[in-house]
Amino acid sequence: MRSITRWEPFAEFTGLRRAMDRAFVGPTIRTLYRPDTTDLTFPIDLYETGDSVVVRAVLPGLTPDDVDISVHDGNLTIKGETKQDEETKDDGWYRHEIRYGSFSRVIPLPARVSHDKADAQFKDGVLTVTLPKTEDAASKTIKATAA
Repeated sequence: MRSITRWEPFAEFTGLRRAMDRAFVGPTIRTLYRPDTTDLTFPIDLYETGDSVVVRAVLPGLTPDDVDISVHDGNLTIKGETKQDEETKDDGWYRHEIRYGSFSRVIPLPARVSHDKADAQFKDGVLTVTLPKTEDAASKTIKATAA
């Protein structure tokens, strides 16, 4: 006996849509390793509060001494180097994805900041840089009056 299956003409496009979503959105977890390039990078969060700009960068396995931070011309630059702890032979490797070397990322800041009052904290592999906005860049509320 045969069963009747309802044909859904647009169901064929569901797989295509998922593939397109994956292509444009990309992976949800990013690390220092990018298989499509030889460059090292790292994920960041950039947000603005009422009086400062905050950048959080995930830098696993690094210490504050491994990272250099600078602010110049409205850009925050974070650079450093990951080093291999021990030398290993190539024999027996199944995968070798952990990359070592220099990395650098320039992050354009959304507001003018006072770099001399900046604060950087490093905890559990997460670097948090807090940059106070300058007086002219801080958001101000203006009250309108009736004419």
